[in-house]
Parts: sequence; C-alpha cells; structure tokens
Amino acid sequence: MPVKNIPVDITRLGTLMCVVPPEPRVDQETGELRKDREGNVIYVVGVSVRQQGNRRADVIEVAVPSEPAGLAEGMRVQVADLVAVAWEIDGRKGTSFRASAVTAAAPVPAPAAGTGGSLGRGKSSGGES
Repeated sequence: MPVKNIPVDITRLGTLMCVVPPEPRVDQETGELRKDREGNVIYVVGVSVRQQGNRRADVIEVAVPSEPAGLAEGMRVQVADLVAVAWEIDGRKGTSFRASAVTAAAPVPAPAAGTGGSLGRGKSSGGES
C-alpha cells in the first residue's frame, strides 16, 4: 500500500491542547535525530483532540519540521496544515500525523467583570424593601 496523505479539516475539530511538549524525533535504530527532506530536525508534539459535542478526547502525535517555540503542557494550540498519513511497513499499518506548524493558540478571554453574577456583592434580593 502506498503512503496516502489525507488533509484534515481542523475547523471540524474542537479543542486542541498540548499534552506532551515538543521533543525531537529520534531514529530508534541509530539514535540519531530524524530529519525531513530539507534537513530540518523533525519534532513531535502530543496534542489532545476533542471533537465538538463529544466528551471523548484522543491524543495524536503531530510531527512538525522545526521546533515549536513556547509550547508547554496544558496550553491550547493551533495546528497548521494538518495531514493524516496512512502507511504500511512490513505488514504493519497505521496512521501518523504531520503539520507545517503547531503554535500556541490565543488565550481564551476571561468573562467580563460584572457578567458572572453578583457573587455576594451588591444588594440582596431576599425580601428587603
């Protein structure tokens, strides 16, 4: 089976979060850092993916062609040009994922002051006249 690249529509995915910080991919046999065709060291980021409307989350390892800067465990992330790669080697089959970049997502804004309820502030509505 030839390698098949399948573009992933990330707009259909819900929350993407870094669960394993970037680390270089190492060749299991030689111990050398793996590189892409252009000579860039390949880094792998563990990303949890939770589809919208679903409680279940999956973790995928996303390979990128250079070290993603500023990512830490627990950060929301954005993934650019995500591709699923279906492969078969020596009778084994699997799917791997690669992207052009994994970057920190913009922080989720906190609720505006005064919109989250009174939390004990202001006048009581407990029957006072």
